[in-house]
Amino acid sequence: MNVYLDHAATTPLRPEARDAWLRASETVGNPSSIHGGGQAARRVLEDARERLAAVLGCDPIEVVFTSGGTESVNLALKGLWWARADVSGAIVLPDGEHHATLDAVAWLHTHERAAVRAVPLSPTGRIDEAAFAAALPGAALATALVANNEVGTCNDAAALAAAAAAAGVPLHLDAVGAFGHVPVDFGRWRAGAAGATGLCALSVSGHKVGAPVGIGALVVSRHANPTALLHGGGQQRALRSGTQDAAGAAAFAAAAERAVAERDGEAVRLAALRDRLVAGVRALVPDAVLLGDPEHRLPGNAHLLFPGVSGETLLFLLDQRGIAVSTGSACQAGVPEPSHVVMALGRSETDARSVLRLSLGRTTTDADVDAFLAALPEAHARAAASGARARERS
Repeated sequence: MNVYLDHAATTPLRPEARDAWLRASETVGNPSSIHGGGQAARRVLEDARERLAAVLGCDPIEVVFTSGGTESVNLALKGLWWARADVSGAIVLPDGEHHATLDAVAWLHTHERAAVRAVPLSPTGRIDEAAFAAALPGAALATALVANNEVGTCNDAAALAAAAAAAGVPLHLDAVGAFGHVPVDFGRWRAGAAGATGLCALSVSGHKVGAPVGIGALVVSRHANPTALLHGGGQQRALRSGTQDAAGAAAFAAAAERAVAERDGEAVRLAALRDRLVAGVRALVPDAVLLGDPEHRLPGNAHLLFPGVSGETLLFLLDQRGIAVSTGSACQAGVPEPSHVVMALGRSETDARSVLRLSLGRTTTDADVDAFLAALPEAHARAAASGARARERS
């Protein structure tokens, strides 16, 4: 692949994370074993937990290592639902959430009879804080994205958490796409909450910040006690039993520290690259539309609507030129579907099939932007012609 513009799907392994994984892998032992090797592995694991907690603004005991964002979201939502004191209640669910959240809530609706209170998005993809707060009274739990993984719009996580605390409702925040790109501070967002209410859980994933695939974490407030999904050993406050991945945790901590240390500088650099890319697209394809909030968005995100053009076709044509982009979330098992996020903005299904998500990261350069802009006119013309022929046949 010559040009990689799909960092929101996964981002290249950081050298620091690779080196940390290799060093930790040389320590042979199960962190739960009491012999010397096991305790050496335990020290590696707990050091990683402390370091990750420091960059997430939480206590080490609140960090529960998982296999990634999807497991973290499922543990938070299902665990908080099963642990609720009142067997009734509903889940407050904004439109446009990641499918890990949507599918977990759908499962709870089907199998546990959980009611769902939807919260609409603004035309720019933002969760309205007043509408969110209005849906909270009497709810069993609530969830929200810190930043939308498709259109890149950033939400006011502090305001959402404060509303949940005021209503006495447990809140899960999905920070998988936000962590490492915008400030994420569990302790600050939880301020003012009492007991198992307000912000109780926060999901993050390692491969989004340059750690290996297969390691993530759920921050669980020490005041919350969600029901576990996995049983057998009682590790990690009995919230996630099983042999813990010390090497993965060490790699995640190293990647997270580096991502947070570089965050402010990278945000400025990537936002400038993104703005140049968007301006270039508009000059080449005047009817292209930037979706999402024009200002309050992830610095490396450009989500573009190309009217009358199939995003899938455009993706394949660009891929033939060695340019990797996306039509939306990469978590739908490779099945092309209209973007539910775009439709949540009030757009049509046709529009939802006509988008590309360009996500820049630490390896993105000016040359990458130039290469994309050079390849776009021909790819767009061919995709538009293909679309016109398809419409004629129908």
